[in-house]
Amino acid sequence: GFPVCMFAYGETGSGKTHTLIGDKENPGLIPRAVDKLFNSKRDLEMNPGLRVSIKVELLEISKHEVRDLLDTRSGPDGQLIELRVNSKTTGNILASPDDQDQVAKILELAQRRRCMKATESNSHLLFTIHFEVNSDSESSNRKGCLRIVDLAGSEHENPSLHVLENVIMNLQAKKKLPKLKSRLTYLLRDSLGEDSKTLAIVCCSPHVDHYLETLKSMRFAYSVCRGELQSHRKVFA
Repeated sequence: GFPVCMFAYGETGSGKTHTLIGDKENPGLIPRAVDKLFNSKRDLEMNPGLRVSIKVELLEISKHEVRDLLDTRSGPDGQLIELRVNSKTTGNILASPDDQDQVAKILELAQRRRCMKATESNSHLLFTIHFEVNSDSESSNRKGCLRIVDLAGSEHENPSLHVLENVIMNLQAKKKLPKLKSRLTYLLRDSLGEDSKTLAIVCCSPHVDHYLETLKSMRFAYSVCRGELQSHRKVFA
């Protein structure tokens, strides 16, 4: 498997959250990806000796703080969760849903616990789904993860967005990645280097009053298109 990341960039109101989450009539990328992975799980487990594990985590980065949205203490009126952010683990809760409906309920609950609502968009939402295939006939397990990120509105002076842009520029120039100082780029570290696949979705407003922000978003899109990740290797455990 590969670490895969999709992130939505753009100003508040340009459609980032709708693109990623959507609604019942028009599901976004997250429910579509979840459906695909659970369908793959059912297909794989039809083979004797194969077992598939799916786990979900949801984090929010706001004002340099990381909150675990699956923790009952999180949210604007709850306690800040001090995550152990290091090279191996963040120390947050991973849910083990049985089907797509449970993931939808988890996502809905996490949205209610966000300190900054999507319409205020001064925080990043990180949705991660881990997919692991265990085989009785192989000594190693195959792992992959999909991170889908609803970035803060680009109109805000958000330092982590600037760091992300610097990382993209270094990829574009084929330079060594800078030290990942921000919480956002640190948590996305396995999706911004070698052995990863990354997709940027840039959302723009067509209204003339948003011309400058739209131009800024298009420039970001141009930089992202010129960035190049290194070769991919499947990840085993």
